[in-house]
Amino acid sequence: MKKVAIFDIDGTIFRSSLLIEITEALIAEGIFKPSVKKHYSKHYQDWLNRQGSYEKYIDGVVKAFDANIKGKKYEDFLKISKRVVAIKQGQTYKYTRDLIRQLKKKKYFLLAISNSPKMIVDDFCKQLGFDKAYGRMREINEKGIFTGRLMHGDIINNKANVLQRVMEKENLTIRGSIAVGDTESDIPLFKMVENPICFNPNKKLYNTAKKQGWKIIVERKDMVYEIK
Repeated sequence: MKKVAIFDIDGTIFRSSLLIEITEALIAEGIFKPSVKKHYSKHYQDWLNRQGSYEKYIDGVVKAFDANIKGKKYEDFLKISKRVVAIKQGQTYKYTRDLIRQLKKKKYFLLAISNSPKMIVDDFCKQLGFDKAYGRMREINEKGIFTGRLMHGDIINNKANVLQRVMEKENLTIRGSIAVGDTESDIPLFKMVENPICFNPNKKLYNTAKKQGWKIIVERKDMVYEIK
């Protein structure tokens, strides 16, 4: 039975958010109107000025994407998505990038779970050598147009259930298992695996990690260090 390693993507491997990058690219290409930014521009400035949270910023981007993807062509999305991945693929954290390579050599089953759109998650993770990736799926009709409907949202919202499902399907063992994430949404995963790694955690995850005795790793500029 193969061992499993589960990674979050945005802010854990990728030094940004795939959802943010694809939304900005769709605006730049004229697929989304410039006014779409009104959903998150203030939250973005508040976060830059350390007067607001990153969570509010990313929630605004999610709302902007969800409110505007309906009626857009999948073909256009896919073309821009591939361009974004080609440009941004190398913008990863050294710690997690090196860890992925090490685990791949050790024959771990590499699983990615992200709240970004599955199409761009699949492309990004393929380049890194992941065995399976989960992302948010949106319905496309027979004409190749997004309907705006979110598919299987209940599945992706419960990362622990995703892990359990994959383990059963792929015949994986929890022994030696690893999970890497950066927010409190990853806590259910950390409670399941033998080796949780809280990477650049937000405050809620950091506080829980300290209580649980989980490993906390921070990468800042050219330094990687563990917080004891």
